[in-house]
Amino acid sequence: MKEDFLKFQAQTSPHPLAMEVSKAKGSYIYDEKGQPYLDFVAGVSACTLGHCHPKVVKAIQEQAEKYMHVMVYGEYAQSPAVNYTKLLASLLPPNLQSTYLVNSGTEAIEGAIKLARRATGRSELIAAKNAYHGNTMGSLSLLGKEERKGPFRPLLPDVSFINYNDEEDLARITSKTAGVVLETIQGGGGFILPTANYLKKVRERCHETGALLILDEIQPGFGRTGTFFAFEQYEIAPDILVIGKGMASGMPVGAFVASIELMSHLQQGPKLGHITTFGGNPVIAAASLATLRELQETSIMLEVSEKEQLFRELLQHENILEIRGKGLMLAPILKTAEMANHVILTCAKKGLILFWLQFEPRALRISPPLTISKKEIEEGCGMILEVINMYEQ
Repeated sequence: MKEDFLKFQAQTSPHPLAMEVSKAKGSYIYDEKGQPYLDFVAGVSACTLGHCHPKVVKAIQEQAEKYMHVMVYGEYAQSPAVNYTKLLASLLPPNLQSTYLVNSGTEAIEGAIKLARRATGRSELIAAKNAYHGNTMGSLSLLGKEERKGPFRPLLPDVSFINYNDEEDLARITSKTAGVVLETIQGGGGFILPTANYLKKVRERCHETGALLILDEIQPGFGRTGTFFAFEQYEIAPDILVIGKGMASGMPVGAFVASIELMSHLQQGPKLGHITTFGGNPVIAAASLATLRELQETSIMLEVSEKEQLFRELLQHENILEIRGKGLMLAPILKTAEMANHVILTCAKKGLILFWLQFEPRALRISPPLTISKKEIEEGCGMILEVINMYEQ
């Protein structure tokens, strides 16, 4: 299968890990020989409840037996999508009540960009340096690394960049700005948290200028930082919320959320202001609903802070300079990129899955399922320390 994988399936890098997967369950992925791998990545923050959570699997199976795709988005009332968006609205601020379901985080960003420009009548977009919002052309235009997007130019016009956490840069948000697009926590940039009430100051500047604040919660959303959404911890609310990744515990999904008034701009002038064939797919929506209910009805999110603390206590080593991030979105920063690369690749051989961050080569990505046990955390952290020590020898 590995040969066919490399030959017939388009690749994204010269050296994919190419593990042959036979099954996955809970916090483990198994290769073709039945070897278990403890998963500290969760499909890059996507498998919120671990692999093949029984309630999610049941919801998918039951819905698949009733009906799957029946009509393009927004034409038919389908209970999984309606019930999901209603429950989501009950957990969000009053200005975030209308959800547009799409297929991925990057498509949700595209929709949010279009909505901001349509609603304000302005064209300028502002993003942050070292940002990552996806890889379609609009999302790529907001990417904060020129070497990653240069080969695909020309991209969207009227996009400029500010430094994340730099208050002085906020003066660049003006009455010409349609939307300010920020990750609540910068992901690819190294799991960078907002400091010194930064998000509040951005929120205030957007109010002053009439620009819309678009928060990308594709990665920190759905309990990963200990609350449904990370922005709750910073006492603000965006005008447009973008979500995805962990929303359906491993199924492909995304959404953007705004007020009913804002979202109505996509209904007319022109009609079909945003349209998608498979957005709101009933099987995906059923998985999303099962995930959200499990987060709401159990103590999973309440345990995130305690698990974070355990990671921080266990990962003490002279070669770990700091641990960035929040909740179960953590990035130990090692002394060199070479050391980080060694740890990720060696741990994979030993049965622990770690991964890289896009713009911080010294980082180890740790974003396990929220359901990971303390015993599994201890096992994985022990392996990381063991492999770091191997590098020194």
